[in-house]
Amino acid sequence: QVQLVESGGGLVQPGGSLRLSCAASGIIFRLYDLRWYRQAPGKQRELVATIATGSRTNYADSVIGRFTISRDNAKNTVELQMNSLKPEDTAVYYCYAILATRRYWGQGTQVTVSS
Repeated sequence: QVQLVESGGGLVQPGGSLRLSCAASGIIFRLYDLRWYRQAPGKQRELVATIATGSRTNYADSVIGRFTISRDNAKNTVELQMNSLKPEDTAVYYCYAILATRRYWGQGTQVTVSS
C-alpha cells in the first residue's frame, strides 16, 4: 500500500519559516519525481516545487528565492523549506509522487500565515 504522509504545517506569522516533510512508503522512492502542490480556499490547486530523480528542481515564480525543495532517497522523504512566508502562502500543501502513470497524493497539511 502506497502512503505519502505530510507533516510540519501550522500557523506562522508573516516573514516566518516552516519546513514541511513528506514521508513515503510502498514505492521505490528514488525512481519518482516529487512535487509539492498547494490549494488555497476557493482556488485551484497549483504546483509549487518539483524535484526530479536527479535532484533537478523547479519552482513557481511566486516562491522563487523563498522556498527550497529537497529529497533524501535513503529516508524516503521530500521536504519543502519555506522562508519569508506571506499571507498569500496560506493553503493546504500536498506532496505528490509521479512515475509515468503511477501517481500518488498525500493527504495534505495546512499552512496558515497570519499575524
